[in-house]
Amino acid sequence: MEINENAALVVIDVQKGFEQEFWGRRNNPEAERNIAALIDVWQETGRPVAFVRHDSVQEGSPLQPGTEGNEFKDFVQERRGKGAGPEVLVTKSVNSAFYGEPDLDAWLKGVARGGAAEGHRGQIVIVGIQTNMCNETTARMGGNLGYDVLFPLDAMHTFDLAGPFGWTQTAEELTRATAVSLHGGRFARVVTTEDVVKGAVSAA
Repeated sequence: MEINENAALVVIDVQKGFEQEFWGRRNNPEAERNIAALIDVWQETGRPVAFVRHDSVQEGSPLQPGTEGNEFKDFVQERRGKGAGPEVLVTKSVNSAFYGEPDLDAWLKGVARGGAAEGHRGQIVIVGIQTNMCNETTARMGGNLGYDVLFPLDAMHTFDLAGPFGWTQTAEELTRATAVSLHGGRFARVVTTEDVVKGAVSAA
């Protein structure tokens, strides 16, 4: 797998609030380890990293600003600012990281340093929490904006969820549905952390 030298890693909502029982049962206990591995590779190779934080405006949310839950998990916080390449903190209150401050699309275009095909914005790798929520929404919007979106499915997780008509889906079922929708719909390429790491290291 080819990873561009200016491909950006977008680390979405890896916050302490998601460790609370409020959310229910999660999947993929390896998510944090894989996220950390990708951040390390990106920082070591000087590629750009965007750290995205959800500042919830919902009363009682575990992600509300000013609460401990709003903070990044320790393994992310301790890595911020340690990279050899450009980094940015984007804050948002909706699902898409492209609707935050500062403007993620503008920042990505600013760090692209050329190399993208005509009419193409470049390559981004999306990791974080939750797979079928902010990650999927950001991937869909990135695809619509013209990015080559990579979606390492084992570098993210989600939670069981109840929907309409008494329907429920487990975290793993939701993950598979997201993967099929994004990959089959050509919004993103669903891949593994190992694939991305190998591509990033070989291209560095």
